[in-house]
Amino acid sequence: MIDRLRGEGIADEVVLQALGVVPRHLFVEEALASRAYDDVSLPIGSGQTISRPLTVARSCELARAGAPLNRVLEIGTGCGYQAAVLSQIAKEVYSIERIGTLLSGARVRLRSLGYHNVRVKHADGSEALDALFPLNAIVVAAGASALPEHLIELLAPQGRLIIPLGSTKQYLTEVIKLESGYDIKNHDEVSFVPFLSGVVVK
Repeated sequence: MIDRLRGEGIADEVVLQALGVVPRHLFVEEALASRAYDDVSLPIGSGQTISRPLTVARSCELARAGAPLNRVLEIGTGCGYQAAVLSQIAKEVYSIERIGTLLSGARVRLRSLGYHNVRVKHADGSEALDALFPLNAIVVAAGASALPEHLIELLAPQGRLIIPLGSTKQYLTEVIKLESGYDIKNHDEVSFVPFLSGVVVK
């Protein structure tokens, strides 16, 4: 998997090392474990998926931007895989998930595997998250049709928001917070479930 990611243009060795040590097969159902390292997204229940390794790697590489990360927020914990990868490249990881059953499973999985610098919460990305300011990066695992500017406000200067953005087509979008305003860059075309508000117990 790591050699394939290098071939796809992932150059950050810190990110590649992180993906190399996180056991992706333990984040999917046992029946799908044989496909865990293929470059595909896989179902994890509740109509959600675990992102393909390339998308996780690209998101983490863009978030890191070649520099150490202190505090990172992930929106959309899912099965916990990307949070586990982020835990290897950031000092503190905060991850929120709106679907209760996914969150419960991810929390157990992350604790049992020893990712103790990840804190998970049952919430959504539209909630007030001011207590987390300042963040070095925010990685969103859901597609938005419009830029959620309230998230940019949580970033420290030069912090990065990585989000799938677009209505007809989605692109992995990098938003860099500046002293005044922000800069925005589009990267790979992607396909994510929609960015929704509200929490779901089950």
